[in-house]
Amino acid sequence: MAVTSDVNRAIHAVFRIESMRLIAGLTRMVRDVGLAEELAQDALVKALERWPQTGVPENPGAWLMATAKNRAIDRIRRDRLAGRAHEEIGQDEDRQRVVPDLDARIDENVGDDLLRLVLTACHPVLSTEAQVALTLRLLGGLTTAEIARAFLVPEPTIAQRIVRAKRTLSEAQVPFEVPRGAELTARLAPVLQVIYLVFNEGYAATAGDDWMRPGLCEDALRLGRILAQLVSAEAEVHGLLALMEIQASRVRARVAPSGEPVLLLDQDRALWDQLLIHRGLAALQQAEALDPARGPYTLQAAIAACHARARTAAETDWSRIAALYELLAAAAPSPVVELNRAVAVGMAAGPAAGLRLADALVSDPRLLGYHLLPAVRGDLLFKLGRLDEARSAFERAASLTRNGQERRVLLDRAAACR
Repeated sequence: MAVTSDVNRAIHAVFRIESMRLIAGLTRMVRDVGLAEELAQDALVKALERWPQTGVPENPGAWLMATAKNRAIDRIRRDRLAGRAHEEIGQDEDRQRVVPDLDARIDENVGDDLLRLVLTACHPVLSTEAQVALTLRLLGGLTTAEIARAFLVPEPTIAQRIVRAKRTLSEAQVPFEVPRGAELTARLAPVLQVIYLVFNEGYAATAGDDWMRPGLCEDALRLGRILAQLVSAEAEVHGLLALMEIQASRVRARVAPSGEPVLLLDQDRALWDQLLIHRGLAALQQAEALDPARGPYTLQAAIAACHARARTAAETDWSRIAALYELLAAAAPSPVVELNRAVAVGMAAGPAAGLRLADALVSDPRLLGYHLLPAVRGDLLFKLGRLDEARSAFERAASLTRNGQERRVLLDRAAACR
C-alpha cells in the first residue's frame, strides 16, 4: 500500500510538471483547449492504472504524450465515423495520413506551443477572473479545489468559470496561434496582468487567515520565467519578472515564527534570498536595456530594486523611490500608485508632506473601501503625534480588510495609539 501511495504521489508530481506542455501540444493537435485538457486527464488516469504495476517510465512526459496522442487519434476516428471528422481535422479522409499529421504537429517547437497556450488562456474574450482560473488550471497545474482555496472562492464557482471559459474560447473560435507585432504586444497585456494578479494574491492575500500564499507566488514566478524565455524581446515581460523575483526574495522575512506579518522596514534582511535578488536585478537590467523609457512593471521593479540594494532600512533611497513613483503615476495613472507615492514622499520629505498627498485621495470613490488608504493615513498621523486621529484611521482600516492577520496588525497599531 505504501509503495502504491508513493507511486501515485510521483505520478501527480510528474503530471503537474508535464501537464502544461502536454495540454499545449494537444491543443495544437485538436484545436480545442477543453478537449486537450480532457485528453491529458485521460493520460493521467491511464498512468494511475499502469504505473503502480509497471513503475514510473524513464521518460514519463513522453509516455503521457504518447498515450494522450493515441487517445486523440481514437477520438478523431470516432468523430469521423459519426460524420464530424471535417470539424476536427479538416478535409483529410484517410486515417493513414492522420497519424503522421499528428506526429508532425506534436513534434513542432514546444516553446511556441506554450506561448500559444498562455495567449489562449488569457485571451481578451474572457473576463479577468476567468483568465486567472484557466491560467492556473492549464499552466499552473492547479486543481479546481486548489484554485478555489487560493482565492477563497467556492469550488463550484471556480469550476463554472473554467467550464465557461473553455466553452467561450471554443464558441469564439479563438485561433491557437501567436500573433505578431503590435497585436502580440496588445495580447501580452492581459497575460502580464494575470500573472501579476496571481503573484500579488500569493504575496499579500486579500482575504482569509493567511498573510501569504507562497504557492501562488511560485506559480506566477514559474509562468513569468517561461514567458521571459518565449518572448525575450519584450521589455515589460522582463520588468514583471524582475519585480516578482525581487519581491519573492523577501518571502521568508515577511512572516514571523508566530505567523504574524512582518512589515518591510522591520524585516530581517539577512533572510532575504540573495539569489532571487540577483536574478531580479539581472532581469531589470535586461528590461531597461530593451526599453530605456521603462514601462509600469519595469518601474515597479526599479522601486523594488531600491529596497533590495539597501543593506538596512535606514539606507533606503526614499527620494529615488518617490521619483520613480512619480514616473509610474505618469505611465500608469492610478489612485493606488498615488497612495504609494504618498508613503514614499512621507519617508523622503516628512510625514506632513506624505499626509497631504494621502488626504487628497480621501474623496476618490475608487478608494472608498480600500483599507490601505486609512492604514497609510494612520501611520502618517501617528508619526505626526496626532494619536486620536491615527487610532481612528487604523480602526477603520481594520474594519475594511478581509485578511485576518492584517486585521490583527492594524488593531495592534490602533491600540498603540492609546
